[in-house]
Amino acid sequence: MGQEELMSQAEDVADQFLRVTKQYLPHLARLCLISTFLEDGIRMWFQWHEQRDYIEATWSCGYFLATCFVLLNLTGQLGGCVLILSRNFVQYACFGLFGIIALQTVAYSILWDVKFLMRNLALGGGLLLLLAECRSEGKSMFAGVPSMGESSPKQYMQLGGRVLLVLMFMTLLHFDPSFFSILQNMVGTALIILVAIGFKTKLAALTLVIWLLAINVYFNAFWTVPAYKPMHDFLKYDFFQTTSVIGGLLLVVALGPGGVSMDEKKKEW
Repeated sequence: MGQEELMSQAEDVADQFLRVTKQYLPHLARLCLISTFLEDGIRMWFQWHEQRDYIEATWSCGYFLATCFVLLNLTGQLGGCVLILSRNFVQYACFGLFGIIALQTVAYSILWDVKFLMRNLALGGGLLLLLAECRSEGKSMFAGVPSMGESSPKQYMQLGGRVLLVLMFMTLLHFDPSFFSILQNMVGTALIILVAIGFKTKLAALTLVIWLLAINVYFNAFWTVPAYKPMHDFLKYDFFQTTSVIGGLLLVVALGPGGVSMDEKKKEW
């Protein structure tokens, strides 16, 4: 069996999966995407005093400003999640969550930690895809109105979202000489390039979803670590951030790569 035939069969399986899950996939994608914000908002509630004391000690900003920071994170994240899941004011919810990402990046000094910064940028990529989906739904309300083609802002949102999402995978690359690590790096790099340039996008994104899901459950199994240990919170944080990126990739699978992609250009050839 040739390489092209194998690829064709894999694409057929992916298409069949999409046909079966078409009605449910966008909902699952959104739920996964907002999971890290939902978990963090709930954590702010249960760790209110610890979070407030940390911000107050780190930034010497006083009790009032530290309390405002925790309150803003709690209400901003939980409120944004509710709006996105209920499909109300999704655009404003996304902008609010962008603001939360930016605020936390500065407040927790993530700006100077390359790994965490790349993961936060990947989260932003997921939100960009959610904004693109929102524009798509808004456009479908005017289905009978003549159009000059797909909205350019939506195309570039999808491109930006795809490119930012692959940053998550760059943090998973292992630079050691073992055969398994080299193979994993080669396959992973090939897949993220395919998603970034928009070639065989749905198949590549679906493969990355399966790969990332396996890695997430295996390496970030926070439920196996007692809650009183610091490692529990670290693994939990990583688990839900990774789940959010999986949600972004599921949106790529559900919506396609958009106009700025090799898949779209192939249709013109």
